[in-house]
Amino acid sequence: MKAKITVAAEMKIGEIDRRIFGSFIEHLGRAVYGGIYEPGHPMSDKDGMRTDVIELIKEMGVPVVRYPGGNFVSGYNWEDGVGPVEERPKRLELAWGVTEPNTFGTNEFMLWCQKAKASPMMAVNLGTRGPDEARALVEYCNHKSNSKYSDLRISHGYKDPWGVKLWCLGNEMDGPWQMCAKTATEYGRIANEASKMMKWVDGSIETVLCGSSSRGMRTFGDWEATTLDIAYDNVDYVSLHQYYGNHANDLPSFLAKSLELDDFIYSVICTCDFVKAKKRSKKTINLSFDEWNVWYHSNGAPVERWSFAPNQLEDIYNFEDALVVACLLITLLRHADRVKIACLAQLVNVIAPIFTKTGGGVFRQTTFYPFAKMSQFARGSALRPIIESPKYDCKEFCDVPYLESIVTYDEENDEVALFAVNRSAEEEMLLDISILGFEDYKAVAFESMDGYDIKQENTFGNESVKMHSNPLPEENGKNVTACLKPLSFNVIRFKK
Repeated sequence: MKAKITVAAEMKIGEIDRRIFGSFIEHLGRAVYGGIYEPGHPMSDKDGMRTDVIELIKEMGVPVVRYPGGNFVSGYNWEDGVGPVEERPKRLELAWGVTEPNTFGTNEFMLWCQKAKASPMMAVNLGTRGPDEARALVEYCNHKSNSKYSDLRISHGYKDPWGVKLWCLGNEMDGPWQMCAKTATEYGRIANEASKMMKWVDGSIETVLCGSSSRGMRTFGDWEATTLDIAYDNVDYVSLHQYYGNHANDLPSFLAKSLELDDFIYSVICTCDFVKAKKRSKKTINLSFDEWNVWYHSNGAPVERWSFAPNQLEDIYNFEDALVVACLLITLLRHADRVKIACLAQLVNVIAPIFTKTGGGVFRQTTFYPFAKMSQFARGSALRPIIESPKYDCKEFCDVPYLESIVTYDEENDEVALFAVNRSAEEEMLLDISILGFEDYKAVAFESMDGYDIKQENTFGNESVKMHSNPLPEENGKNVTACLKPLSFNVIRFKK
């Protein structure tokens, strides 16, 4: 099979915001307790943070982490998670049917972010609570001193403000599963007032309006249009959430899910711009895709009600999942002009690229590798390539290109990176690469993830599914030819 990709520096989509490689930690399962936080563990520091997990998060290159939810946040009283630990209440956590001890809260998360070299993306409760509690939390986190909540933070032992710049206005408020779910008009009003008051406390923050919980919601589109019509002037981003699975064990359709993602993103952009035109505004609303992942292995697994940190939603990922994650990341980069934030949900144990044993070790799941590699090398500008590729039809999609690809140009480091997935299960792809205007650039590295059984997984002590190095692709005048193995994720880097 032959394919061709042509790209030039002038074919710029937009600057890549580093926050597109963000992630998410919710008080769910073992994401916090036994995941990032485990006092007494041999690898935990004096604050109870697992240093083995922190090192892998740094390896992933995660610049921003959303917290504390998720469905959890819609019933969360942030005051429960601050102050002396021994005085914090245990709560029945209704979102996931467990007991929340509140031994890990806002200040612990901020300390953890500093250790993990990540910025916090805080969510406020607009379910059971409202704008007043939201602005109080901003004051607690960001105001220097001489006010009720800033002085409360100081009394808890944190003199300097945390300076949280990014805030989510609730979570999935259109979903009937959400505590105090709302209509679009109800939510738009509350989110608008919350954002307004939060910004009055700290004018430097940015806020994210809740979009639809997924593309499949009955109210999708109308929800975005209605809430934005109310809150447009006081918010900065609208959120998107979507998970993809392979319940039917249909590999061709599963590998093509990024086409659905592409259409979803485009639909929300169109809605944002419709409201912009309707309001005759000069302001552009960008996108925060703050929940996305592959999720289908663990759906519906029962847990003991009111237990503490049970094994909830612990997907063990395989090779085909890693290929799909790579395709989804490529699609997010293809919309780098409008998608400025994205959060892989979640980060540890709960549908996550990092998996731990409580009291024991840790390993990188298969999905860890494409994320880490693209976070490391997809820098600078995203370029829009012209792709010529054979296509296939499958049960869910038509005209699916066998080649999924994006090119990035890191002008600061004089580096071009090509990321590509060969969706074919049978044929190698002979890829002709033409990078116009980069005549002084030579291929310096060719890494790939290929040759594995599609159901092959990693586990403790055996991370067999991972990236490996290949001989450099052949150069033929101004073009480069690379052989992409069947079912492969590939990274080819060029330097000046």
